[in-house]
Amino acid sequence: MAKSLYFSVGEPSGDQHAARMIGQLRAQCPGIRTLGMGGPSMAAAGCELMVDLTQHAVVGLVEVLPKLREFFRFADQAEAVFRKGGIDAVVLVDFPGFNWHIAKRAKKYKIPVFYYCPPQLWAWAPWRIGKLRRHVDHVLSVLPFEHEYFQRRGIDSVHVGHPFFDAVEESPLHKPTVSTMQESMDGGKRLVAVLPGSRTAEVHGNFPLQLSAIERLAQRHPDCQFMVAAHRDSHALWCRRHWQENESRRQLPIEIFVGRTSEIIEMACCAMMVSGSVSLELMARKTPAAVTYRVGRIMHALGKRLIRVDSLSLPNLMHDQHIFPEHVSVGDSKPAVDFLVKSMDAYLSDEFYRRGVVQALEELCFRYGRTGASERAAAEILKQLGVQTARRLAA
Repeated sequence: MAKSLYFSVGEPSGDQHAARMIGQLRAQCPGIRTLGMGGPSMAAAGCELMVDLTQHAVVGLVEVLPKLREFFRFADQAEAVFRKGGIDAVVLVDFPGFNWHIAKRAKKYKIPVFYYCPPQLWAWAPWRIGKLRRHVDHVLSVLPFEHEYFQRRGIDSVHVGHPFFDAVEESPLHKPTVSTMQESMDGGKRLVAVLPGSRTAEVHGNFPLQLSAIERLAQRHPDCQFMVAAHRDSHALWCRRHWQENESRRQLPIEIFVGRTSEIIEMACCAMMVSGSVSLELMARKTPAAVTYRVGRIMHALGKRLIRVDSLSLPNLMHDQHIFPEHVSVGDSKPAVDFLVKSMDAYLSDEFYRRGVVQALEELCFRYGRTGASERAAAEILKQLGVQTARRLAA
């Protein structure tokens, strides 16, 4: 009898990771049914989407509070599905604030719960280990040190690798976009990637800082072309309006693309980015970056009390020293702009320094950048559910 899996995925990046896993589930177990909450990539992979949860991705208390009623309604919809029966497992991907509720409701009906790309409790919430142990049956860890962290605390964990490396391996670069960037390079231009984030609030908070930095960097480095990788059309429109509303900035060498993050990262000599899992794609494509993140004062105060690691970006956490320079922006934006200008100027002015960062990224990729996470994650779920598959995993 075919299995039915319920997915709960809230982040745009998680939507892509889950879509790849769904493709592997269908390849290894034809006839499997996938349904639940996620995004357009999951729908394209064959998931029966009940809610586009990626449209509601939020971060921080200020964003969450107005949407609490809506999130509880989504959780009630999921529980109604669980109550009817027929769901063999629930698969959670990231988005812990909401997914804790889904896990709890699934366990109420004795449905096994898998957590893929689990919450980074080792970084900010070690006291929630008990909650993970109570509500999650199997963790599919994506980082080697988090797998070890969970195992030491009695959590059933399997290290499958990070799906971002699958994304880099499998996603063909869009040739027209590459041609456009190549033309800029042929004209003597160096391409600088600008990554303002995948959430609307991130874009609104961080792109103004990046734009101010671009204004100063363009004067110092007239041979540079700045390419903004927007996640959605609405983000691109907002960035364009913000850029064009000031007449003195209209002539800045900026281009904005939607859905072309991989191409921009691949072709860029360096990048300014908002902290997030896209840092792993920068690592995989060996593109040096400067990392910023804009937060409110309340979230910053909470973060100082809760966060247990000294870095924002995963490549820095995976290395024994900081590879990417980082800055958290609170209040006055000038220090963040100064940081971006200084960090990017170092990449653009000192090729020896930039090449050193590239070499460190190459070493990290050699150690941790194995592909096949989506395949291994799908196989582990099917194994735990007692499904026999004919496919053999790559070593």
